[in-house]
Amino acid sequence: MSELETATPTETIIQPTLDDGDHDRFAHFARKTDITKSAVTGRPIVALCGKVWVPGRNPDRYPVCPACKEIYQHKKAEETGG
Repeated sequence: MSELETATPTETIIQPTLDDGDHDRFAHFARKTDITKSAVTGRPIVALCGKVWVPGRNPDRYPVCPACKEIYQHKKAEETGG
């Protein structure tokens, strides 16, 4: 490299497509640690149902995602042996 050239490191940032449409306004279940990390970093997390999103709204304002609820109940039943 000559004296006039400079090297600038580059970083490719991939932004996931986040769907915020009215058809998917549910409160999703995810790990508490993931939710906390997302609050700090702003990075998306994955709900039990597979939805990828950045938590930011009050979940009490929305109905619980039926798929998340079913998966959660199934896991709880396996843990308790019921």
